[in-house]
Amino acid sequence: MITVVIPYFQRSPGILAKALASIAAQEGCPLPIQVIVVADASPAPVAAELVGGGATPHPVRVITQANGGPGAARNTGLDHAPPGTRYLAFLDSDDEWMPDHLARAVAALECGYDFFFADFYQLDQAIGAFARGGRLELEQHPLLPTGLADLHAYAGDMIDQTIRGNLIGTPTVVYNFTRFAAQRFQVEFANAGEDYLFWMALTVQGASIAFSTRAAARCGKGVNIYAGAGWGSEEYLLRTHNEIKYRRTIIAQFKLTPAQRQHVQAGIQNLRHAFARDLLHRVSHRKALPWPLLREHFKLDPWSFGGLPAATLKILLSRGK
Repeated sequence: MITVVIPYFQRSPGILAKALASIAAQEGCPLPIQVIVVADASPAPVAAELVGGGATPHPVRVITQANGGPGAARNTGLDHAPPGTRYLAFLDSDDEWMPDHLARAVAALECGYDFFFADFYQLDQAIGAFARGGRLELEQHPLLPTGLADLHAYAGDMIDQTIRGNLIGTPTVVYNFTRFAAQRFQVEFANAGEDYLFWMALTVQGASIAFSTRAAARCGKGVNIYAGAGWGSEEYLLRTHNEIKYRRTIIAQFKLTPAQRQHVQAGIQNLRHAFARDLLHRVSHRKALPWPLLREHFKLDPWSFGGLPAATLKILLSRGK
């Protein structure tokens, strides 16, 4: 069977029902489907989502847990995947699948591949993420022998691809759970690229990868820790902290080429400058400082604070113009 894992934390009702309806609408999938919803202390309860628009012909198991974030919720779903789960798919509670997603995923995986992902529509976008990102040179990836023009074998270096410009949208992922049943999300890196680290770990373990250029999912509007996390926002420092944490983890956990290491370190350096500028912006505008985060960040990356003098000088020079 295919087991679908949905981490659920939403504040508005009706969002999960749409995701479940998109599972019910799957066409041509040759395998039975089972759904696991992990209610991660969601303010909007699950029960109301399972009737009406959220009703599904497939079995739905609801597991309730204390709030741990999406990675922890997905891990709970993985821990409870029923016997007979051959493939495992992820769907976020505020996203929806296209009706042929699972059929195409199975067609690709049945060609002998371990991991499948597809194009998708990001929030409020009419153009797919592949085209918007411009990170995929299609001629390098051969077509699969399925008769479907949009299914390809990924022939590149997925570690390098993820480091330089990730292609993989979590709600499009379907993978061989039988082979990788022990793999889990690293919850200590919640909101710090824990999904990217998952894909990279499977790659290191030898997962063969297929993908589709046909959009498989549409991202919806739900709870997002980084919503409105632009420059000067309350969430900006947290996002920068997590981005540095993610990149330092890549260096620590994966064997990189010199060019890859240089690329990741350059990204860290840019983020350090951004962290220092935002911190000075808060001080100069007499905004409250998030002291717990600053203490945590100092332990993680004390070099970020070394950029404060240069950032101060830059601000003073710009004011003098």
